[in-house]
Amino acid sequence: MSIIELIKIEFMKVKRSMILPLLLIPPILVVVSGVSSISMYMTPEYTDAWSAMFIQSALLFGYYLLPFSMVVVCVMIANREIKNNGILKMLALPVSKGKLALTKFLVLLSFLAIELLIFFSSFIIAGVIATKIMNVTETIPVFYLLTWTVKLFVTMVPAIACMWTITVLFEKPLLSMGLNLLLIIPGVLIANTPLWLMYPYCYSGYVVSDALHTVTTAGTGGTISLFPFVPCAVIISALALCVSVKYFGRKEMR
Repeated sequence: MSIIELIKIEFMKVKRSMILPLLLIPPILVVVSGVSSISMYMTPEYTDAWSAMFIQSALLFGYYLLPFSMVVVCVMIANREIKNNGILKMLALPVSKGKLALTKFLVLLSFLAIELLIFFSSFIIAGVIATKIMNVTETIPVFYLLTWTVKLFVTMVPAIACMWTITVLFEKPLLSMGLNLLLIIPGVLIANTPLWLMYPYCYSGYVVSDALHTVTTAGTGGTISLFPFVPCAVIISALALCVSVKYFGRKEMR
């Protein structure tokens, strides 16, 4: 059985769950609050009003709302397997548990992509409506918004890998959710220290913070260097995935 077939099965499992409605809430909240303040940005002082508004809206989204929602998705996916001994039936399939664990991770990335797509689409739709109502002539930078949506996705991958690993290691939903939430909360504080490179839970917020600093100070570019950021992110993601693959379904297989 291929990974694509396993992913289709996983989506069939969550078809009637509350995951998709959950993914709608954080993006819409952020977009509505951001676009509603459009009059604050459309002034002579702002030459890139849409950029500033989008980045400031993405700050809360990147640090908290996006990670929080993905933690809940992790727990909901894991909890569905625990109910009615679903994980035992899954492990009975002629598929390695490593492939099953990797499939779950890919499903999580799919939901991450869906939430960010909702975020991007909602911002465009709300922006078009707001500009027409307020007679704003500045064009919405669609490519810029799309680029930042991709950046949020990429920088969230290491955090998703860690979230999933914790969900696998701690079987009780409340425990895994609580631990992940505790790791998300100090993200802003750690982002202001040199330790941020080793703390994937703050990656998305840190990248947005850096961009916000650049916009507000009229800088020419971000201060983040791809090295050692990218190697650290890749290593952390790989280690987390290895742990989740190793321990996935370990208790049930004893």
